[in-house]
Amino acid sequence: MPSDKKIKILFRHHSMEMGGVEKVLLSLLNHLDPDKFEMTVCLTLNQGRLRNEIPKHVRKLYLTDGKEDFSGNPLLKKIQLLARRIKLKKLKANPAIADRLINDAFDVEIGMDYRDYDAVLNSTNKNSKKIGWFHSEINVPTFQPAVSGVLKSFPKFDHIVYCSHKIKKMMHQYDPDLKYPAESVIINPIPIEEIKKKAKAEPELFPEEPVFVSIGRLDSRKGHHKLIEAHKRLIDEGFHHSIIIIGEGDEMKNLTSLADKYNVENTFILKGNQMNPYPYIRKADYFILPSETEARPLVITEALILQKPIIATNVGDVGLMIKDRETGYLINYEVNEMYSAMKAFLTDFDLINHIRKNLTDIESQFDNQRIFNSIEEMIVRVCKS
Repeated sequence: MPSDKKIKILFRHHSMEMGGVEKVLLSLLNHLDPDKFEMTVCLTLNQGRLRNEIPKHVRKLYLTDGKEDFSGNPLLKKIQLLARRIKLKKLKANPAIADRLINDAFDVEIGMDYRDYDAVLNSTNKNSKKIGWFHSEINVPTFQPAVSGVLKSFPKFDHIVYCSHKIKKMMHQYDPDLKYPAESVIINPIPIEEIKKKAKAEPELFPEEPVFVSIGRLDSRKGHHKLIEAHKRLIDEGFHHSIIIIGEGDEMKNLTSLADKYNVENTFILKGNQMNPYPYIRKADYFILPSETEARPLVITEALILQKPIIATNVGDVGLMIKDRETGYLINYEVNEMYSAMKAFLTDFDLINHIRKNLTDIESQFDNQRIFNSIEEMIVRVCKS
C-alpha cells in the first residue's frame, strides 16, 4: 500500500444505544487521524441516543431504520417492526445485500463487539483485513449462549483487540488450544476534557440526601436487581439515601416492579438514558457499579476523573483501575457485600475522606494520546501484514 494513500476503514456496529462500546467507537472516530484514515460506519439499525453523534468527517450508513423513525401509530409500528425483522433476516442470510448497500471496498473492516463479528467475517470483500474488538469475560455464566459463536469467529480474524489484559488472559485460559490470530491489548480511551466540561451542567430534580449513582445498560448482568435489595435493607435500617440509575434496557420493567414491591420508588430512581450523564456523577456523593461482569468499564474511569468515591464489583480490570480502600471499595457480586460497602460509605467518614484525598490527582494516570497512537499503529501494521 502506498504510504500517501489513506487507509479505508469500515466500522460495523449494531446500533448507537448509550453504552461503553458505543463511546469507544465515538472516541475512535473523533481521534483517529483523518489524514491517515478514511472512515465509514455502517450501523445495522439507525437507532440509539448516540446515533447523531458520529462526526461529520465520517461517512455514516445504516441498513435499517431505527425505532425512533417508526410511526407513533401502534398498528403501523408493529407492521414496521415486522418488515424490519424480515429485512434483517434476509441481510443475515445474504451478506452480499448489505455489501451492495455499502457499495465500497475497504482495506480494514472492524467489528466493535462480538455481536458485529458475523457482519465483518461474512463480508464479500475478501481482500480486507478483519479486526475484532472483544470486551467480555468469556467464563461468566450469563455470557455462555454467545461463547460458541465467539470461539468459531476468533480464528477467522486477522487481529483481535482486547480492552484489558484480564479479558485476554481469561480467554486463553478458557480455550488454550484455540487458533488465536495476532492480538493486542489496548485499553479504552477516555475523553477527559469533554467529560469535565459536560459535567458542569446541572441535573434536574436531584435528591438532597446522600446519593449513589450507577450508570449502565439495564441488563441482568449489571446487577441492579441485587443493588435494589441492598438499598431496601439499608432504608429499612434507617440509613437514608437515594440511588439514581441511568440507563435503559430489558431489566427496566423488572426493576420498576421491584421498586414498587419494596416501596422504594422515591429513593431507587430509574432515570432512563441521559445524553449527558456526567452531571449526575459530579453531583452525586458516590458512584456504584454492581455488575456481575465487565471488561475495563469506561464508566469507572469517568467516575475517577470526576473524583467520586466508587464501590465496584472486582470483575474484569476493575481491580487494576481501583485500589481497594484507597481510591475506591472493591466487593464481590453479592447483596451482602453491596450492603456492607454502602453502609461504610454512609457512616465511615474517615474512609471517605481518605479516598477523596487520593482521588485529587488521579487524572494523571490516563494517557489518551498513547492509546490512540497504539490503535493507529495496530491498524497500519495489520494492513501491511
